[in-house]
Amino acid sequence: MKLKLFFLTMLIMNSFISASAEFPVETFTTPQGRKVNISLINHGSIAVEYDGCLIQIDPVSEYGGKTLDYDSFPKADIVLVTHEHGDHLNASTIESVSKEGTVLLLNAKSRDQIGKGESIGNGETRQLLKGIRLESVPAYNSTPGRERFHPKGNGNGYILDFDGLRVYISGDTEDIPEMSQIKDIYVAFMAVNQPYTMTVDQCLKAARTIAPKVLIPYHTGQTDLTPLEEVKDIDIRIYQELK
Repeated sequence: MKLKLFFLTMLIMNSFISASAEFPVETFTTPQGRKVNISLINHGSIAVEYDGCLIQIDPVSEYGGKTLDYDSFPKADIVLVTHEHGDHLNASTIESVSKEGTVLLLNAKSRDQIGKGESIGNGETRQLLKGIRLESVPAYNSTPGRERFHPKGNGNGYILDFDGLRVYISGDTEDIPEMSQIKDIYVAFMAVNQPYTMTVDQCLKAARTIAPKVLIPYHTGQTDLTPLEEVKDIDIRIYQELK
């Protein structure tokens, strides 16, 4: 295992994202040599830049008593929302990160709640700007007693294919059987926030099922991630949420 520990309060420079953005950035390279820059904003919020196209995933500016500044990012070309919970869906933040022509894709309940955008369900695909391919995959709780948090068939996870580099964003889910169908992932963002999403053990089980090159736990809340330090066979990169 190659374990990296970063903090969301650190300052990381990026040529596309403003130098004032106090969010860590992971950069990956597609098979054709293009860069994919992924900013971990906080909790379930992620920004992805590829070939001049900016994607905001679950943009939420107010969380845990903290206000996050999205002004350091350009306006989004695409906004994706996994599900309708308030730590993933915020209409005013979506409005603030959008511009004329921004594509908004979200699950059906989120679409019903804010009254705009295009709903996308589990198993559906879309061809987006710059040739980016989007696939929506299931995200739900499977442990008895937890189904009420995220019922099957409602929320989405997303797979984004950037020029052959595939990125998986799990959304709020446990290690469900459908993960066995997720293939060829380079970097996987997996929610680890018990009891609402995965436990650390579930996350590792899911990672060994999907077999990404890089695993980044996200949406971690107060989860103790120190057991991941003992893992030797997976490239795990850990980011602490803002406190």
